Amino acid sequence: MELGTSESSYPGSGNWEIPIDLFGSKKHAGVPRGVLAFADESDNVVFRVNRHPPNPNSSPLPKDKKVLLDASGHTLFSIYSYHNGSWKCYKGDSDGNKELVFRVQRTLKTFTRVELEVLFESGRSNDEGCDWKVKGSPFQRSCCIYKDADLVAQSSLMYKLHQIFVSRGKFRLTIFPGTIDHALIVAMFVIFLSGRK
Repeated sequence: MELGTSESSYPGSGNWEIPIDLFGSKKHAGVPRGVLAFADESDNVVFRVNRHPPNPNSSPLPKDKKVLLDASGHTLFSIYSYHNGSWKCYKGDSDGNKELVFRVQRTLKTFTRVELEVLFESGRSNDEGCDWKVKGSPFQRSCCIYKDADLVAQSSLMYKLHQIFVSRGKFRLTIFPGTIDHALIVAMFVIFLSGRK
């Protein structure tokens, strides 16, 4: 996916042949408690999600703003949620010059299931004509991300053998080969987690 950045801009981006697992939790070492972060298999934090108050001068007024940061603390994407069940994802810190990457619209919301449709901004990527969907249960931290009919990524809780109670506090996001920008997938997943609200 071309976003005008080099492949080395984001950890884990590039061409690879095996699935990549990222482990999400609000209890990673070196990250303030309560801040959602994603670590690799070596427990190195590669992405972090910070919550910021939205700009009151924005129109329409968003109800929430989240910022996706890389391991160095650089802002990759700013994610705004709106009261009508939609989200907008901008490149970088969007308080200045807003460069829209994609929009998300919730198409289904039940007690146990949410479905989202992802629409890339025209001319922003090679995937603007593709049909991106996110389907699953935010409560169970379980979803599948599709590009057309292809499974691009999926998430699940961290189950252990003989475990009766499964904590919702730690989960796995598996990104399958062929996806160039992991940060985009993480941004979609962050939106999915708030899809029931």
